[in-house]
Amino acid sequence: MSDKSFRLDDRPAIVVGAALGIGRAIALAFAEAGAKVACLDIDEAAARGTAALVKGAAGAAMAHRCDVTSETSVADAVQAAIAAHGAPHVLVNGAAMREPTGTIVELAPADWNRAIAINLSGAYLVSRAVIPHMAKAGGGSIIHIASQMGRVGAAGRGVYCATKGALIQLAKVMAVDHARDNIRVNTLSPGAIETERVSFRYGSMADARAHSVPKHPIGRLGQAEEIARGALYLASDASSFMTGSDLLIDGGYTAV
Repeated sequence: MSDKSFRLDDRPAIVVGAALGIGRAIALAFAEAGAKVACLDIDEAAARGTAALVKGAAGAAMAHRCDVTSETSVADAVQAAIAAHGAPHVLVNGAAMREPTGTIVELAPADWNRAIAINLSGAYLVSRAVIPHMAKAGGGSIIHIASQMGRVGAAGRGVYCATKGALIQLAKVMAVDHARDNIRVNTLSPGAIETERVSFRYGSMADARAHSVPKHPIGRLGQAEEIARGALYLASDASSFMTGSDLLIDGGYTAV
């Protein structure tokens, strides 16, 4: 197999949730593969930091604020990305929130609704804004960042598991609906990854490792760059016959 199948030379890519962690790693991986990357995030300063890293690695990048709960903000961000780089060939929906926890009795309706708005409805709004442009330009690849928690349950994480499972199902339907547009749609489901979000959830990275490493047969947490390589596969021609699928990169978490 030629390494060229993993290239994204001159292809416009939009990465939503590009400020930090997995999103930043994906933006950098895409740029290294030749893509022109639009870094979108509600934290515009951090998104600009990602774009600066891309440019520092001799890549093409822009950044724009994007609040995925706002249809107007999404439309503005997508139009800015198109103005900078052209119609997107790749879209990564990676926006997520630091999840509220608790049983469904304990979880406040406002927290439940906000988690759904960011983790699930955000992917809908961004995809809805991007697909007409992607289809008109000949097609492309859409990737929703889900989670191994979209496949299994975990105490106190009902809204997170629900939204991530819904993303997996949404991708399957979108894959069927937009195959005629030459658009592939898949999900990427990471296990526990050493990111700022995981550290925040457990109070420190040391506590995150102590809690999560025993649940991963591979014996460690994942690195954002390992997830980014999966995203590059889904974005590129290397996965040209793959749509409606979920790529699980979880260190064996769901195997036991």
